[in-house]
Amino acid sequence: MADSTRTAVDDDRVPELDPVAVARWCARVPPASPWLHETIGARMAQRLDWIKAQPTAWVSWSPVLAGEQAHLAVAQRYPHARVWLAGELAQASLDRWRLQRQPWWRRWTGGARAARGDYSAVAGVVSAEALPPEPVGLVWANMVLHATAQPRALLRRWYEWLAVDGFLMFSCLGPDTARELRVVHDAHHWPAPAAAYVDMHDWGDQLIELGFAEPVMDMERLTLTYPSAERLLADLRETGRNWHAGRFAALRGRGWRERWLRAVEDELPRTPDGQLCLTVEVVYGHAFRPQPRLTVGGVTAVPLERMREALRTGTTSRRAPPEQRDVKPYYG
Repeated sequence: MADSTRTAVDDDRVPELDPVAVARWCARVPPASPWLHETIGARMAQRLDWIKAQPTAWVSWSPVLAGEQAHLAVAQRYPHARVWLAGELAQASLDRWRLQRQPWWRRWTGGARAARGDYSAVAGVVSAEALPPEPVGLVWANMVLHATAQPRALLRRWYEWLAVDGFLMFSCLGPDTARELRVVHDAHHWPAPAAAYVDMHDWGDQLIELGFAEPVMDMERLTLTYPSAERLLADLRETGRNWHAGRFAALRGRGWRERWLRAVEDELPRTPDGQLCLTVEVVYGHAFRPQPRLTVGGVTAVPLERMREALRTGTTSRRAPPEQRDVKPYYG
């Protein structure tokens, strides 16, 4: 009986991901945005060259975690657009920027300073459960979905936030991420070092199912190199944690740490000059919210706001024509 009454929310949960562990990580305010997130955010910002739309308002999801410099790159691209901050640590991002704008003698000087730049375009913070005060032309979500316990619900929320012809731009980790580390853990019969990541084709399928139009998915693999297992471990701690539901439940001792470091030093592949190698698969995606389709049957019920939106926007698209885009849409 319990199985037949499961809700859609339950079905949306990523099986291997511990939602409590993810929530704890997302609530932690880092001293600075993770460098890997900043790097991927800068690469994703370059993909905005494919989009000809010029949003007058956009949402930036958790800039302090997703990358403050990447946020600034988008803000500089759309200097006259209003920015709404949302997601985990959105308020922390705004508080940090306000602190940075104070006179130097009143600033807190401990730790890393906030990202520099003019954040006067920030209109406010939007609750993840609410609608922005206005439909937005862009939802920018860098390195978010792989750390989300219910990604389908989040994609649906972003769709609701977008204006017609507005677009979503996102990135996340793909299934080949840390494959070398997974091999080491398997060889020692240790629990997986991370939950499984979603393939880009599955993200494309979900976008289509949720009503997005013209989803474009692409992927790249980056090879990170490290001089030692200690440095690799420090990097892993900066960019995330092990959120696998089957991870070791108690605290590990000093002996475990030494065994792990020794195994990584001995078994991870190396470059010709002796650097340890770790693969990161990055999935990029963007998709538009299409014009509402008004179907005509014997009796057709159309929400008033949907009718107004269709009449107001007409049929003019703000997207680049297909011949001006370098990447082919994903159709499944």
